[in-house]
Amino acid sequence: MLRWVFRIGAVLLAALFLYNLWILGHIVYWRDHNPSASAFMNEQLAKLQEDDPNAELRHKWVPYEHISGNLKRALIAAEDAKFVDHEGFDWDGIEAAFDKNIKQGRIVAGGSTISQQLAKNLFLSSRKTPWRKLEEAAITVMLEKVLDKRRIFEIYLNVIEWGNGVFGAEAASRYYYRSSAARLSASQAAKLAAMVPNPRFYDEHRNAPGLARKTRIIQRRMSFADTP
Repeated sequence: MLRWVFRIGAVLLAALFLYNLWILGHIVYWRDHNPSASAFMNEQLAKLQEDDPNAELRHKWVPYEHISGNLKRALIAAEDAKFVDHEGFDWDGIEAAFDKNIKQGRIVAGGSTISQQLAKNLFLSSRKTPWRKLEEAAITVMLEKVLDKRRIFEIYLNVIEWGNGVFGAEAASRYYYRSSAARLSASQAAKLAAMVPNPRFYDEHRNAPGLARKTRIIQRRMSFADTP
């Protein structure tokens, strides 16, 4: 019996190793090539096609230099003020989020960095499980070791969700403002950044009072944001 337990454990460990090796191979490839899609994109497309088999995502990749500095600063200010300095994890932010959640008695803050968000979006599902957080951490380490900050941020800007079937800065800019990502104003960029934590909700509630308040806060912080 004990022998079978060890064998099963060995098989599971081998499968986990091969899965992470597969992920690492993708990340290495993405140093010089752009991802065509992410796990979140595939998941959302499948949901949309349940209602409409012909549904397609709004997504267009654009180079880093073709994205407004306003949007870059807004996202740093909103999501990860220490992005250029940390190695994937903002331990102070995680501690603050934990304390806030304890006080509220529920999860109201996550403390995830841009690198962690990218790890989740690229490879994992939206389901919240303990295993997912562990895998997210492992992928975050790989991203930080293989890619530089500018490349991590460039991929993030191009794959994050911004609405119902809307992914990436260019698609979001054209969807909400009929403008390219390169031409976003400070206020437009701040509002897009404010939408990131709950993009599908804000897509349907674009004049929500909370969104306007968050937009103003982000815009005030943008001048202090350091971008890669």
